[in-house]
Amino acid sequence: MFSLFKKKEAAAPPQQRLADCLQKKDYAGLAKAYYDMGRAAMDSGDPGRAMLWLSRADTIYSARDDVYEAVGDKLADDCSDRIGALEDAPLLSNQIVEEIDDKRDELGDAQARVWSLLTLSRLAPVGDKLAQLPGCGVLGQLGKCVDLAVQSFQTPISQEEFDFLKTVCGELYALSDSQDFFAGGEVPCAAGAPLQVFDLNGLTTLLGIEGLLDGQLRCLAGEPAADDGGLIPCALVPDYWTRTVGGDLRAIPQVKAELERIWADYDLVRSGPTWAAVAQRIQAYRSLDLFAV
Repeated sequence: MFSLFKKKEAAAPPQQRLADCLQKKDYAGLAKAYYDMGRAAMDSGDPGRAMLWLSRADTIYSARDDVYEAVGDKLADDCSDRIGALEDAPLLSNQIVEEIDDKRDELGDAQARVWSLLTLSRLAPVGDKLAQLPGCGVLGQLGKCVDLAVQSFQTPISQEEFDFLKTVCGELYALSDSQDFFAGGEVPCAAGAPLQVFDLNGLTTLLGIEGLLDGQLRCLAGEPAADDGGLIPCALVPDYWTRTVGGDLRAIPQVKAELERIWADYDLVRSGPTWAAVAQRIQAYRSLDLFAV
């Protein structure tokens, strides 16, 4: 029967909505889609995915003024309030930060910095995979950054090497605000589901690497800078596991293995190891696949 009333179209499934926004390069729409997914997850009692999707929304609209203006203060404020409320949720990503902070306070600054460098060495293979994506080439330089940082503890590095690390810091910071990050591609992954560049824990990983390297450069320039340990949880890659598996991340074999590596690294640096021992562990990590069982 003919009707004067147009039938309301069903809303597109969340993943289709994301794909449509990415195809159209509609970044405000992308932020809104993630926000809606986060709100729905929070309302349904899934704090892990709620934190993931809301944090992604926040990353996108915070990166560009035009996107923020299109999204509007009301959505941004509510998103921020929800993220704040979720910071007290019993999530691995919240708990591990507190656990690491407690242990880091027992270490000297050099020890804490080496603890972070051991984590960076495990992220280097991940960076090599993601470096093939548009705009992500800097991620392929993480292994060299580890080598130079460790070298700088023992012997002076050249001005060219100093400048290389400084350039990497700038490129990492630029990537964190780029659509190549928040609307970038994905690569095959040993865990099954493809790995997205956006799986690097919001901005935590990129800015954690940048902060670690910048702090090392400041120390070399005679401006002591304490390492906050923010990079240490990042090789857990909780965003990837939350997106693809969900639930209690501590039950995932790869996450269990990485937690063991975090605390084994802590025990190593606390023991006052030789640089040869540190180098040996870094070498082993450089061939490690964080996503393999």
